[in-house]
Amino acid sequence: MNITDNEDHGPQSAAAFKTFMLKNSTRTNLNLYDHLTQLLIKVMDERPENVVDVFEDMSLSVKQGLFQDKQSALQDLPAAAAVEQLAEQQWLLFVQPEEPEVEDELVETHIPNVNELGFYLEQAGVGLGREEMQRLFLALKQLVESESPLHCRLWGKILGTESNYIIAEAEYREAEEEEKQVSEEVAVHQHQEKEEDEMDAVPQSTYKPPPVVPEETIGSGTNKFVYYVCKVPGLPWTKLPAVTPAQITSARHIRRFFTGRLDSPVVSYPPFPGNEANYLRAQIARISAGTQVSPQGFFQAREEEGDEEDEAARDSYEGRCTWVNMAAESEEESNEDGEAEEKDEEPDEAQPEVGPPLLSPLSQDADMFKTPAWSAKISSALTPQHAVAVLRSNLWPGSYAYASGKKFGNIYVGWGMKYAGEGYSPHVPPPPQEEYPSGPEITETLDPSLEEEQMLKEALEEQQAAQEEMEDADADEEEEEEDDD
Repeated sequence: MNITDNEDHGPQSAAAFKTFMLKNSTRTNLNLYDHLTQLLIKVMDERPENVVDVFEDMSLSVKQGLFQDKQSALQDLPAAAAVEQLAEQQWLLFVQPEEPEVEDELVETHIPNVNELGFYLEQAGVGLGREEMQRLFLALKQLVESESPLHCRLWGKILGTESNYIIAEAEYREAEEEEKQVSEEVAVHQHQEKEEDEMDAVPQSTYKPPPVVPEETIGSGTNKFVYYVCKVPGLPWTKLPAVTPAQITSARHIRRFFTGRLDSPVVSYPPFPGNEANYLRAQIARISAGTQVSPQGFFQAREEEGDEEDEAARDSYEGRCTWVNMAAESEEESNEDGEAEEKDEEPDEAQPEVGPPLLSPLSQDADMFKTPAWSAKISSALTPQHAVAVLRSNLWPGSYAYASGKKFGNIYVGWGMKYAGEGYSPHVPPPPQEEYPSGPEITETLDPSLEEEQMLKEALEEQQAAQEEMEDADADEEEEEEDDD
């Protein structure tokens, strides 16, 4: 038995025990042999008093030192992605608002049926998809509940390079808009009076800019409707400013993609008077004026009783753009300033612009670059009795109209660019204005050479000598005349 015990504690048992100590832990991936080695090195380096009492603490310190580097490599939880933030904002669309305890005066508002619009557009082969249309329906519901317009509908979607614009068309109540206009006019008038008081002591310029076409009031003309935009359903709606005639005129001469930022400047030629929000509003007005259609016979001209002229009643339509005689306005301004000059011949009166008659068929629209203005089709040729009639505008690609029985609608989904043919040539800036006219009176001459100076000096001397001879001859004649007297 003693011999067996000595054999068990021999070199082979020591090697087996070392192998056992080198076995790594399944939890920490460490082994006892390396841990004891590092612990003994720490004891020899520090040589603490009463090492047996602090041995356990030193062992724990060695373990913590091994995991310290790994703990510093841990990363914080990543911030919420843009998709998650958008999901949180869109979640509010599906939350039912709490009903107020005290019911205020109920205001009748019209919530557009976007699901029905999406169905007909899907039959026509256009649209934004069922999921997006459902989110748009809830977003428009929020807009109607917050702003309470008379009518509201989905106008369309304009694409941008960074983000898109979802556009809603609304009609405000007249009383509210009149109050807003009065307050804005008072504020502008007060600001103008303040500027005039400050500029009394400053010399005024006599230059008078050309008259500006006045902006149409809200509820009429190009400002008949108010437009709201948002980038994605669930984000806040932003009200677009009213459009001016100058902005529409300038938008006709430029071509520019939208960025998706309303405050982005519009760098173009001719210069555009405003930022991207104004440019977007101008393009909406142009697209609406050129692509809003209805089935023939749906609207009829209103004929008032006792009106002998049917044409006058036929041409009256609420929201039609009004023509402004700028010559008369400039004449009134000059008369007020007292600077009007009398003219022998009276100028010819300006003739008002006459547009196409109302409720005219689309077949009379002018072609663009040998392309018809509209393309027509039906949603299904197999069942034409249940098909949806579809119109696509070739003048404004992305504008569609559908009709099914007595129901019809218009929508625009595109880049907000008008068809310009195969090639596009931007407006060339005018040549720079000359600073001064070229001529010998103001042009600096070169310095003369020595020979030229000598020749000029001799010519001046000869001229002076001839002049002196003439003066002497005149003096002699005068003396002879006096002697004769």
